[in-house]
Amino acid sequence: MIDLIRLTPADNVAVAVHALAAGDLATGDGVSITATTDIPRGHKIALGPLEAGQEVIKYGASIGHTTEAIGAGAWVHCHNVATNLDAELTYTYRPNLAPVVHPLVERTFPGYRRANGDVGVRNDLYIVPMVGCVNGIAEIAVKRLRDAHPEGLPFDEVIILKHPYGCSQLGGDHETTRRILADAVRHPNAGGVLVFGLGCENNTMTSFQELLGPVDTDRVKFLVAQKVGDEIAASVELMEQLCRAAADDHREPVPLSALRIGLKCGGSDGFSGITANPLLGMFSDFLISQGGTTVMTEVPEMFGAETRLMNRAADEGIFESIVAMINGFKAYYLASGQPVYENPSPGNHDGGITTLEEKSLGCTQKSGTSAVVDVLGYGERLRRAGLTLLEGPGNDLVSSTNLASSGCQIVLFTTGRGTPFGTYVPTLKVATTTELAQNKPHWIDFDAGRLFTEDRAVVLEAFIDKVLATAGGERAHNETNGFQETAIFKNGVTL
Repeated sequence: MIDLIRLTPADNVAVAVHALAAGDLATGDGVSITATTDIPRGHKIALGPLEAGQEVIKYGASIGHTTEAIGAGAWVHCHNVATNLDAELTYTYRPNLAPVVHPLVERTFPGYRRANGDVGVRNDLYIVPMVGCVNGIAEIAVKRLRDAHPEGLPFDEVIILKHPYGCSQLGGDHETTRRILADAVRHPNAGGVLVFGLGCENNTMTSFQELLGPVDTDRVKFLVAQKVGDEIAASVELMEQLCRAAADDHREPVPLSALRIGLKCGGSDGFSGITANPLLGMFSDFLISQGGTTVMTEVPEMFGAETRLMNRAADEGIFESIVAMINGFKAYYLASGQPVYENPSPGNHDGGITTLEEKSLGCTQKSGTSAVVDVLGYGERLRRAGLTLLEGPGNDLVSSTNLASSGCQIVLFTTGRGTPFGTYVPTLKVATTTELAQNKPHWIDFDAGRLFTEDRAVVLEAFIDKVLATAGGERAHNETNGFQETAIFKNGVTL
């Protein structure tokens, strides 16, 4: 068994595969070093002496600089390393495209074809509240609908996209809420939608319908609670109409090019950039080779690795869009009086991540090697196949909702610490280690720790099978647990 992982020959640190005690001889990837201090699992060990102020190299790039001299074999972490990150930067386009291309495969998955040409991997009934005030009413109405159908409903799930907004918001926040909710109404996983308003909120039903534009009135119904006597009975009747419209819905073979998959990480650790995130990167390259689409967000977790994405821009226009997205998000931090580098959480630090650069270099492994073909603003919907970058924060619930609302039918979510939540589309949890997968089998859907002991091609094929099984109807743990959350980005005042 190896003790160390050195990710590139240029690295002057390696990652401990298991905990090392002072005096242990550790070997792996052509290096051998005696630990001079205890090194926790997933943390970094110096492969040689490092001077104060020297760059610490991991993934073949700087993850910060030493704040003191560090001896060979010593623990390298927050106590002796600091970030190099600062404010907005000027960038130069240096194209560096070498995508991994997979051969076309004759595979399909059973999906739901929609009238507008979109494809869903679920046939869900969405209840979309215009304002948080009606969340409770929606819960009562859904219970009454279920009670009236003990034999079951013609939908896979009934999901209330509960949120606290839709009123007391101004400007950008108000439009952000409206845009995310409108995206949900148009989501291909929805076989029916009830848009549920109160009647006195800022997000008026009339203005929301104008934002939505034309809809299939057999599949999208609207209700304003204050305009009817019995809002429970009225909402149940509208949902009954949606049930009748969906009664004959069925799955049929669909090519892999119809898949739109979100890429997300949360509760990351020192192995995230070694196992789970690279696995998503391999899957992304595979799916894009089949004509499909993958989407990566979490802009703050690109800081320090952004040039690697910029130089994979399909053209100079896309490059400029990535620059604007990165510097725009840094400006948002600075306008709020916050530094751009305070991202790694206590759990990240405990798991072995020292700086935001290190976290970002691991995070962006999810994007694989393909060209970046588009850049979207927060709440915008997908426009083209290939790898898209989506503006948004790193917060797990907000960014996962953002991915779903862009049109992703599934979110792939890697984690080293473990997390149970999911958004309103299937949210597959991919563990960085077998230990986590075994400890939390009711959270974790796939064990990327297999990459430590199995051939990469074998693990990738198993992962492809898992994603396609989920697309075909196999439920993710977030679905069986009923964890289907909605969170909307907020920036401004609340009235």
